[in-house]
Amino acid sequence: MALDAIVKGLMDQMAANPMPKLWEVPPVQGRELYRTMASMLEPTGLAIGKIENITMPGPAGDIKLRVYSPVAGGGAALPCVVYFHGGGWVIGDLDTHDALCRTLANETGARLVSVDYRLAPEHKFPAASDDCYAAVKWIEQNAAKLGIDPNRVAVAGDSAGGNLSAVVCLMAKQKGGPRIVFQLLIYPVTQARAKTDSMTAFAEGYFLEKRTMDWFFDQYLTPETDLNDWRVSPLAAPDVAGLPRAYVVTAGFDPLKDEGKAYADKLNRAGVAAVYVDYPGMVHGFFNMSAVLPTAREAIADAAKAMRQAFGS
Repeated sequence: MALDAIVKGLMDQMAANPMPKLWEVPPVQGRELYRTMASMLEPTGLAIGKIENITMPGPAGDIKLRVYSPVAGGGAALPCVVYFHGGGWVIGDLDTHDALCRTLANETGARLVSVDYRLAPEHKFPAASDDCYAAVKWIEQNAAKLGIDPNRVAVAGDSAGGNLSAVVCLMAKQKGGPRIVFQLLIYPVTQARAKTDSMTAFAEGYFLEKRTMDWFFDQYLTPETDLNDWRVSPLAAPDVAGLPRAYVVTAGFDPLKDEGKAYADKLNRAGVAAVYVDYPGMVHGFFNMSAVLPTAREAIADAAKAMRQAFGS
């Protein structure tokens, strides 16, 4: 399968007008570069029923949350999607993923809560996963106040956010709650510093590069971190039986493709219903390019349909 023509045109444009590489700039500047890119590739002004910015107490201080109510949400208790943004645990925020969160809220009919977890290198592993687990737990405990059905809570995220979604499900299994009914893993990181065929084949030139992934891990992990700790590498978890049903998305020209598929396969072998969907002509990050990519809009709609089915709605 060839690279999608629109993606190729976008990649050619980026090559002709290159931005600094993330590993060449401080993380604070990298965050600004990511915001700039999001503003160019995401739609603006998408309708949404209501947005509320709130805070919750976290393990190391307050965590900001953004609550999206869908256009047709009404006042009833709705299913909930807890969303963890991508960006290698280092970049990304509530604003970079605002358009995607609006779309998912409307497409699923759920109340979506986006989590502004702590970022590295200021906050090393496991700060991000601790915040994300705490957020899901707090949301379940405050379901009535938030207008959420506590029996229909799902987690979702892209890239590092997909990693955090998988990790939170494993943490909930280990700790006996909260109850999560579905996990949407969009091109997730499932193995730290993976040595896969896709990581080699697409190491350069396809939006996300291997060197960028190495830089992310350098920022996120300490030298003492075990790369097979399932809190950073869910693929290394010894037991994934009993986890929530899953929908795992990969892109054909993504260094993370093989580890995403491997995690879907692992879930299925353990008896977890995991749907695996690959978009062969796409690159990493395509869910956040819906202003320019029709395939991104289709993929988001398909993922939302799977989530609605899990909610029974």
